[in-house]
Amino acid sequence: MVRLLDGEVSAWDQFVETYSGAIFGAVANTLRKSGRNMDDSTDIAQDVYVRLCKNDFRLLKQYDSERAGLKTWLGVISSSATIDHLRKLKGSNVPLDDLPEEVGSVEPETHDPIRIPDGLLSARQALVLQLLYDKDMDAGEVAAMLGIDSQTVRSTHHKALVKLRKYFALED
Repeated sequence: MVRLLDGEVSAWDQFVETYSGAIFGAVANTLRKSGRNMDDSTDIAQDVYVRLCKNDFRLLKQYDSERAGLKTWLGVISSSATIDHLRKLKGSNVPLDDLPEEVGSVEPETHDPIRIPDGLLSARQALVLQLLYDKDMDAGEVAAMLGIDSQTVRSTHHKALVKLRKYFALED
C-alpha cells in the first residue's frame, strides 16, 4: 500500500489486478439489487478507480485497516459510486432513504453454508479459497504464506471456481 500511495505504477497495476473482482462484484451486486442491467458496470467500476486516485489518492489514504478489511471497504466505496450513478440516471438526487435497503447493503446475504463435496477440489484449491474468502487475504498474501507465485494463486483460484460453477450448474 505504501508503494501504491507513493505513486508507483507497478503497485497500482497490482492493486487493480488484485481488487478488480471485489470492485466489479460490488458494482454488479448493487446494480442487480436495484433492478438495473449490467450495461453501466464497467463505467461505474472505472469511476471507482478515478475516485481512489483523485487528489493524490486522498480517498485511498483514508482507508483504516482497524475498521474493515480492504475488500469490504472497497465494496462500500463501489456501492456508493453505483448509488451515485443510479441517482444521476434518475435526473435528481434521490435520498438514500428512498432507495431499497438492500441496494446499499455491503454485507453478503446470509445463506446456509455451501456444502462442497469431498474430492471436488484439490487440497490446494480448497486452501486457496479458504484464505482468499474466509481470511480476506489477497493473492500476494496467500502466495507469500504458501511459498508460491501469486499467479499460481490466481490460477488455482480460477480453476477452483470453474469446478464449483460446473458442479453447482449441474445440481440445479
